[in-house]
Amino acid sequence: MTLKDRIQEALKGALKRRQSVEVSTLRLLLSEIRYAEIAQQKPADDSKVLDVITKEAKRRRESIDAFRKGNRGDLVAQEEAELAVLMSYLPKQASREEVVTAARQAIEAVGAKGQADKGKVMAQLMPQLKGKADGKEVSDVVSELLATR
Repeated sequence: MTLKDRIQEALKGALKRRQSVEVSTLRLLLSEIRYAEIAQQKPADDSKVLDVITKEAKRRRESIDAFRKGNRGDLVAQEEAELAVLMSYLPKQASREEVVTAARQAIEAVGAKGQADKGKVMAQLMPQLKGKADGKEVSDVVSELLATR
């Protein structure tokens, strides 16, 4: 069963349980997956579906930050509920320590000497952490580690 099929089955279950937040989030997610399929003119495989889920989760995190700055607690709660639904379909997220360890290994493998080599390190690191860590967090960790070199 593909990830897209699991999402469709979860939508059916959420409809039966009358879980409005889950239903709306999964419908939006399936819509984005269909849009991605149309854009690439072929059915989405699991890695493409993961990319879509990751993109949607990132949007929710950005919205949560914006709503917190605007003192909109009601919208923060809504976005956090949607983010929780999306996170249930992503692989287990890597801890900061795991990201730091992977970043150190990538820095050693590339032989990075400073901030100028950040792009090389990120190119080596992101395929390993795809879907497991937020790109901004990985970028921050790499910047911190390269600053000490």
